[in-house]
Amino acid sequence: MALNIVVMAAGKGTRMKSARPKVLHRLAGTSLLQHVLNSCVPLQAIRTVVITGHGADEVEASAHGDGLVFVRQVPQLGTGHAIQQVLGALDAKASTTLILNGDVPLIRADTAATLAGACAGSQLALLTIELADASGYGRILRDAAGGVRGIVEHKDASAAQRSIREIYTGMMAAPTAALKRWVMALQNHNAQGEYYLTDIVAMAVAEGVPVVATQAASETEVLGVNSPVQLADLERRFQRAHAEALMEAGVRLADPARLDVRGTLHCGNEVEIDVNCVFEGEVRLGDGVCIGPNCVIRDSTIDAGAVIHSFSHIEGAHVGPGALVGPFARLRPGAKLGEAVHIGNFVEVKNSTLAAGAKANHLAYLGDADVGARVNYGAGSITANYDGANKHRTVIGADVHIGSNCVLVAPIHIGDGATVGGGSTLSKNAPPGQLTVARARQTSIAAWSRPTKTKR
Repeated sequence: MALNIVVMAAGKGTRMKSARPKVLHRLAGTSLLQHVLNSCVPLQAIRTVVITGHGADEVEASAHGDGLVFVRQVPQLGTGHAIQQVLGALDAKASTTLILNGDVPLIRADTAATLAGACAGSQLALLTIELADASGYGRILRDAAGGVRGIVEHKDASAAQRSIREIYTGMMAAPTAALKRWVMALQNHNAQGEYYLTDIVAMAVAEGVPVVATQAASETEVLGVNSPVQLADLERRFQRAHAEALMEAGVRLADPARLDVRGTLHCGNEVEIDVNCVFEGEVRLGDGVCIGPNCVIRDSTIDAGAVIHSFSHIEGAHVGPGALVGPFARLRPGAKLGEAVHIGNFVEVKNSTLAAGAKANHLAYLGDADVGARVNYGAGSITANYDGANKHRTVIGADVHIGSNCVLVAPIHIGDGATVGGGSTLSKNAPPGQLTVARARQTSIAAWSRPTKTKR
């Protein structure tokens, strides 16, 4: 089926109390608008048109998708006025035009496809749902036989009409040629002085064009965001659904109410995740991985059997099988840990590779380094990788022991089996198998006494 998709994203969102355009507020780490555009991808529309208005430059710069077309609505005079602006951008070869809302982020692709299919280029199809509290939504008006006869906006509805529970979700699919004709005939004789897209329902009925309604599968997928309260509610609904899907797949969550997935989380078998963990971007957890409480993991892979202890922050890293990380560890982009590597509390690793069995158990920094197998890297030791202009690498061979409070000034190479004495600052290579010490001679002064405060 040839299809146009129109996404309305022009509104300011006054109730959000924010300078940011409403559709750019984030749900699960992704803008409301981008959620909708992502749902559009499987529908393979001939053309996807995004209507922008408030913050148009920012909205258009943020939206991603193949072949997006942007049309601006200035000023914003209602939903019907918005569609009037896009008529010239619609592809005439598409017999159906699907209209979605940029502030209704969780619309499912299959729901949108069903709605477009119900139109089939010849009927006006409305997406509806019954709500316990329909306040603020347009109500579906039906005749005695149950046929759809119109939509009345909440502001214009009578008391009897406001008791109707079936609401219009703001999404429809219309025959493209008829849609163009109907929206150009809209009038703004209503309480708001706006051009309502919903008025085309009465036009379709008057022309004898069938008006049908398809029901959304759940309330969550058709809820819009107009305030921070609604955004927070939808966030928790989304996260709860994600948590339940993970648990159905066998993941052990200590508390599904305290999980945040802001991207894609892939989990193997027997994965355990404690409370207050945040997963961003693309994260992969292998079989038997355990994630402690209060961890943040972004765009990283954690291999089978690894344990990430509490309060660890991992970004752009690869943690090898059986590795132990944390608590309070930080792995920055380019960190690659081999099998059974130990990274302890308050250790930071950036753009460094640690071979199997290497250990940096506390209070250390490894940046731009290649660390060999079974290295023991002492507390308080750092690689001085930056000379003020350029980064340099440190190479530490296998079975090296780095004492506490050492500074390795890169570029430098520590040979296999070498030992670096505690408190050393090395700026030259250390030979393999030898003890290298670089620190001032210890001196004790017998006659020295501490200064005392002078009494006044």
